[in-house]
Amino acid sequence: MNIRHSLWMLLIVAVLGACEQSNPNFQEDGSNPDYFHQSMKQLSDVIVHDIFSPPVASRIYAYSSIAAYEAALPAYSDYQSLAGQLNGLEQTPQPEPDKTYCFPLASLHAFIKVGRTFTFSEDKMEAYQQELYTTLDTLHIPGDVWDRSLAYGEQVADHILAWANSDMYKETRTYPKYSLSEDPARWQPTPPDYMDGIEPHWQMIRTMVLDSAQQFTPPPPTAFSKDKDSKFMEETMEVYDALKGEDAAQREERVAIAKFWDCNPYVSHHTGHVMFATKKITPGGHWIGITQIACQKADADFMKTLEAYTVTSIALFDGFISCWDEKYRSNLIRPETVINRYIDENWAPTLQTPPFPEYTSGHSVISRAAAVALTSVFGDGFSFIDTTEEEFGLPAREFNSFLEASSEAAVSRLYGGIHYRPAIDNGVAQGEKVGEFVVKNLQLKQQLSTN
Repeated sequence: MNIRHSLWMLLIVAVLGACEQSNPNFQEDGSNPDYFHQSMKQLSDVIVHDIFSPPVASRIYAYSSIAAYEAALPAYSDYQSLAGQLNGLEQTPQPEPDKTYCFPLASLHAFIKVGRTFTFSEDKMEAYQQELYTTLDTLHIPGDVWDRSLAYGEQVADHILAWANSDMYKETRTYPKYSLSEDPARWQPTPPDYMDGIEPHWQMIRTMVLDSAQQFTPPPPTAFSKDKDSKFMEETMEVYDALKGEDAAQREERVAIAKFWDCNPYVSHHTGHVMFATKKITPGGHWIGITQIACQKADADFMKTLEAYTVTSIALFDGFISCWDEKYRSNLIRPETVINRYIDENWAPTLQTPPFPEYTSGHSVISRAAAVALTSVFGDGFSFIDTTEEEFGLPAREFNSFLEASSEAAVSRLYGGIHYRPAIDNGVAQGEKVGEFVVKNLQLKQQLSTN
């Protein structure tokens, strides 16, 4: 009798212990947006480590963010799927009815799986995933809910990966490299490494919202000319003289702006026979960092955070396709090459010239597109302190709006010595058109009935 009584007591204690560990608020506790910010930062760190080019990085950010958004969606009735809105994206798999899920967990799992699949350092993503899940385990999500949520996140990730597989990325990996031209107006590789042109076929990648890569083709650049009195040479001299003059404070500020927005994922340094490289975030990665800053300042909840990252990354993705389409069509020579050939053979730009044609400016296009996207989420006049570059040794800069920041990012390329004025001004206009089209045609929030 005593033995039977003891067994019953042990069973009751076990049941009570399980009940104490079961957290009825796991759904709410799992919706802490910091979990997603940390995951996005991990993805950015891996992108930096693996040295992905700016266009390729934008692809990683976009598909990963969309997977996270779609996997979280069933828990948020005021948001709607991107299926049917993004080119080629079919309906996302739905969770089982009358089953309990932790959709933030499913969202994080979908995000990490897509990000891990698209990067080289899978071990770094897997290690982070283990660390994150150890933290989430403290929320005491019931075991069946945990397993079901991960399975759903996996299902959504596979759906997004299958969609991504048809965007022409894999095909373009096998296409020929950029072919150099003897035309003096055309782009040539630049010092110190004289690298091949990056992603000469990126215009073939399927857009997400734009009708095509050619939808917002900018006006052509100023015609190349060696005539010292020509418009082209006038624009070249503006680059040459950008850091000249008697105002030392202005020169210092312009150099600071150029370096803050450099965002070159691979800068090589040569000292005698020694060469080493420094790695940084891409231009798109900088705007992903700004997205985190904005979300945290606005105290955005989990789904609004996903909304911000998703619309911004889509604008970046389509912005790069639009820009790269023009780069390899106009195929314009860089200021460094022109100045060294015809003006001053010893001149060097403040920043290392990126390895692709000049027109239009990628920073100008994608920064304005991202700024328009972020403005649609957080409103105009959203001031913020941009601390994104602090980890790379650069002080924070303060802006009164996303558009103001994008304008500074654009003109930084003139101060850096790598773009003529038309590439900047027309690039901003191009990016604004891309951003406005994305915002206008992408409906994340459910439309409220007027009846």
